[in-house]
Amino acid sequence: MTEASIVSKVWNFADVLRDDGVGYGDYLEQITYLLFLKMAEESGRVDFPRLKDINGNELPDGEQCSWQNLRSKKGAALEAFYTQMLRSLGSEQGILGQIFTKAQNKVQDPAKLLKIIDMINREDWSAMGADLKGKIYEGLLEKNASDVKSGAGQYFTPRALIQAMVECVQPQPNKTIVDPSCGTGGFFLAAYDYIVDNHELDRDEKKFLKKETFYGNEIVASTRRMCLMNMFLHNIGEIDGDSLISSADALIAQDSQRHDYVLANPPFGKKSSMTITNEDGEQERQDLSYNRQDFWATTSNKQLNFLQHIKSLLKVNGEAAVVLPDNVLFEGGAGETVRKELLKTTELHTILRLPTGIFYANGVKANVLFFDNKAAAKTPWTQEVWVYDYRTNVHHTLRKKPLRLADLQAFIKLYNPGSRHKRQETWSEANPEGRWRKFGYEELMARDKTNLDIFWLKDQSLADLDNLPDPDVLAQEIVENIEAGLSSFREIMAGL
Repeated sequence: MTEASIVSKVWNFADVLRDDGVGYGDYLEQITYLLFLKMAEESGRVDFPRLKDINGNELPDGEQCSWQNLRSKKGAALEAFYTQMLRSLGSEQGILGQIFTKAQNKVQDPAKLLKIIDMINREDWSAMGADLKGKIYEGLLEKNASDVKSGAGQYFTPRALIQAMVECVQPQPNKTIVDPSCGTGGFFLAAYDYIVDNHELDRDEKKFLKKETFYGNEIVASTRRMCLMNMFLHNIGEIDGDSLISSADALIAQDSQRHDYVLANPPFGKKSSMTITNEDGEQERQDLSYNRQDFWATTSNKQLNFLQHIKSLLKVNGEAAVVLPDNVLFEGGAGETVRKELLKTTELHTILRLPTGIFYANGVKANVLFFDNKAAAKTPWTQEVWVYDYRTNVHHTLRKKPLRLADLQAFIKLYNPGSRHKRQETWSEANPEGRWRKFGYEELMARDKTNLDIFWLKDQSLADLDNLPDPDVLAQEIVENIEAGLSSFREIMAGL
């Protein structure tokens, strides 16, 4: 059976279950539980516990939490066993416990649950190649992300953008890669594929890639379990091993480990906050600032905190490629402090200005910052920053014109991954429409608030009414701009 047909088959059940109030995200979680159980049983390497009581103690006469026992049940007995099994597995150690943390049965109709179990049982998942299994699950994740109601799009970075970032960074074998906000693991998978496709790995390198290369944080339990499953299906990690994806908030404290690469798209939303109950018994949100001695500035701006944290994760000469919103490039106060320190202590060599309409979250205007960490020095490490403007006069939509890797090939070529110091500008006085332009350190420091939100191309829609984008593209851009404005106003209102 082909990848597309399996995805279609697995996803068809989602529409049936929606009539019972089971959303796409809940359905994908159930698929994750059941698929992991089936593959774990096929591997023969997992010692499943017996059913446990509410205190987490195995019942002496309890049945084993195995796939065979699950598929032998029907009706009310199936529902009862499945519910108790999920709770029992959630108290286990290692990746097994991480997959089933806070797991709940959301399929209340035992007949439909049995159909899903039968569907998964018919396939020999262990016999499938990692590529096929991974693509099937990635297909499900993308379908879930595209469902507006699920809200899962905020954890899903466009795969074409991830691939382009990885092709620029060119991760090497026997080096570690971290993503402090890893979502469903998109950066890990792209880096894994790049290393496998571009290197003849020996036995030790394969072992390192599988068990010691990838580290991350994801605080949302449902997203973390999807990340673990996604990695496992791509042959990253052991089914009976420990997880390298932490459930802790990455920003709370400095990490004791340093890494060779950081590839990340921190969560959208400008401010970190927490909900408390005040003296009147009412709930209110308070800004949350992280008091880290290693940070350049204390701020409640989540994006600036992630940028500072990412810098702290890198080894000397470690490389980072990070998706960040426009406010990181122009905001004053803490933002200015962070930008100045970034220019001084790292080599911030490239900024890719991204178009609107490529993210599932509306109103996002973002960039990719590429920088290398450096040892302490008296003089600034950044000498020039290269900016590629792939936003002005560029129009993408999620449905009709989604971002493809081919759209970013021109940037990758100009980035010149193999020899960054031999780049050539496409902008000049004679060619003011060139999208690739460099700016010197002194020029950047002289800008108001060290503003790095740099653009120079003319918006053709303002000058040439005959070459306007299609009406649906214009409408989408209007929505994006309104959403961005509303988001800013909400944050201002929350601060009043």
